[in-house]
Amino acid sequence: MKTENATPTDTVGGTGNGPPAPPDRNHDRARRAGRADLVTAAAGVLLVTAAVVVGHVIQSRDGSLRAQWPPLLASWDPHLGPGTPAALIMAVLVVAHGPTLAARLPWRGLLAAAWAGSTAWVFSMALIDGWHRGVAKRLTTKHEYLRVIDRFEDIPATLRDFTNHIVIGEPGNWPAHIAGHPPGATLTFVWLDRIGLGGGAWAAVFCVVVGSSGVLAALITVRVLAGERLARRAAPFLVLAPAAVWAGVSADGYFAAVAAWSVALLALAATRRVRFPAVAAVGGGLLFGWTCYLSYGLGLMAAVLLAVAVLARTARPVPLFLLGALVAPVAFTLAGFNWWTAYHLLVERYYQGAGGVRPYGYWVWANLACATLAAGLAAVAGLRRSAVAAPGAVRALRGGPPAASPEGRLALLVLAALAALLAADLSGMSKAETERIWQPFLLWLLPATALLPRRGVRWWLAASVIPALLINHLLWTGW
Repeated sequence: MKTENATPTDTVGGTGNGPPAPPDRNHDRARRAGRADLVTAAAGVLLVTAAVVVGHVIQSRDGSLRAQWPPLLASWDPHLGPGTPAALIMAVLVVAHGPTLAARLPWRGLLAAAWAGSTAWVFSMALIDGWHRGVAKRLTTKHEYLRVIDRFEDIPATLRDFTNHIVIGEPGNWPAHIAGHPPGATLTFVWLDRIGLGGGAWAAVFCVVVGSSGVLAALITVRVLAGERLARRAAPFLVLAPAAVWAGVSADGYFAAVAAWSVALLALAATRRVRFPAVAAVGGGLLFGWTCYLSYGLGLMAAVLLAVAVLARTARPVPLFLLGALVAPVAFTLAGFNWWTAYHLLVERYYQGAGGVRPYGYWVWANLACATLAAGLAAVAGLRRSAVAAPGAVRALRGGPPAASPEGRLALLVLAALAALLAADLSGMSKAETERIWQPFLLWLLPATALLPRRGVRWWLAASVIPALLINHLLWTGW
């Protein structure tokens, strides 16, 4: 496929709107936009630095942050592991050749390469901590889902009784992650166990392989809403996502993929870029309903879904999507699990533990430092370009000339995910651990990297991947 060497984002700071400017003016605008990108990335570095310095002061003073190496839930532990060579090789290969391959591979070949590359990247990062500590035992700790598999022998009875064990102090209260999520999360691993894939190793492989497929969902969505060119430009950044530090191995990566495929199916249905759009709409709804029973906070993904409908300028698939989205709530409710009751009990449980001690005044901004590390500095710079492109895109969608550019459409999709992330932040129910918990939102910030100019793209890739490698080698990122 023919690729372009110059794009609107290279010359006008990512807006892509308006008549062509003279070459000298284009060059000046590009230089100013490049400087603004660097300033924005520097602001991200300063935010992280402030969160580290202030966090260590607070933690040393009274321990209220409940994090040994704030703002990350981590501890100082310099180490190497069997994944170190693989992670370094992956980083070098994708930085050096990823942009070229992404531009030249056939589309289906790119999707296959992206899924394989993402899976390899996440596994290699996990293996830096070793097979047992980094992979096989990750989902078997005292807080994790696999610790309660035997309590789901009678699934209907357990669902009816689920809310009675959320609050600390009740007999047999659930471990932290089970209490903190609707039962769909735990049921996933119960069903894996029942088909013969029990234990931490199989659970880890499932989370990584399925979780990495979220990259495909993001690429497909960007392609149908903003064009293949931008999807290809985002691909290397999605493959080398810094969030791999926490996706390997975490159920949150799996949650992110389920939510992402819900968005992708709605986008395909709304743009009618699939043979059976009605089936895609229902499928997207089914996945969104299931998403809400994987994590209470993922109802906020509705902001991204709404952006898809707005960008496609149609409500045609919405009724079928909503029909599919009702299946999981109806099934769980009939089985005896009340989502709203469970959520209110979770809030009580949250404030019984670390959530009641951790200061909101620190975490409300330090969470954004965690997000900066997990999304990467390239995504931070891309968000600046998204903010620049968004006003023109909004005017175009409201019917004013000119038509919304691909860059503007991508910007609105990205900013919808940012809005969901900020809502989660302001809620106060995500104080710390957001580098892991917010992965479903962070995935949709990464396509903003497509708005960065092609010249210098490898430097931006390196700026995202090097901090991730340092974090994984210098810290133990347990949860």
